[in-house]
Amino acid sequence: MDTVYITRRERFNAAHRLWRSDWTEEKNDEVFGKCSNKNWHGHNYNIFVTVKGKPLPDTGFVIDLKLLSDIIKELVVEPLDHRNLNLDVPFLKDVMASTENVAIKVWEQIEGPIREAGGELVKIKLEETENNYVEYFGGKAPF
Repeated sequence: MDTVYITRRERFNAAHRLWRSDWTEEKNDEVFGKCSNKNWHGHNYNIFVTVKGKPLPDTGFVIDLKLLSDIIKELVVEPLDHRNLNLDVPFLKDVMASTENVAIKVWEQIEGPIREAGGELVKIKLEETENNYVEYFGGKAPF
C-alpha cells in the first residue's frame, strides 16, 4: 500500500518579543526591529502538522484526525494560546521565541505522541503572518 501524507491545521494567538539581554537596546532594535518592542507584540498563528503512513486496512486512515487534533490541542494550542511565549510556556523557557525555534520545540512536544498514535511526524509548518512561515522537518532534509 502507498504512503500517504495528511495534514491537520490548528490555530493559536500568542505574544512574544525577540530580545537578547546580553545586547544593548540599540543592537536589539537594529537586529530585531519592531519585534524587539519592550511591550511585546502578537500574532495569530496557524500551525499545520503533517503525518505520513500507510492507510490502515480497516479504517483507511493514516492516523485518526480527531486523535491528531487532540494531541495538537493538548500539547500545542493549550500551552501557547493567548500566552506570552517568552514568559508563560515552560517548553520555551530560555529559548529565543522566534518562529523557527517555536516550530522546533513544538516538534519535540508532539513527535512521540504522534508516533504512539501510529503516525510518523514529517513536517510542521508554522505561519506567523500571512507572509511569513517556517517549515520544520525534524532536522531531516525534506528532499
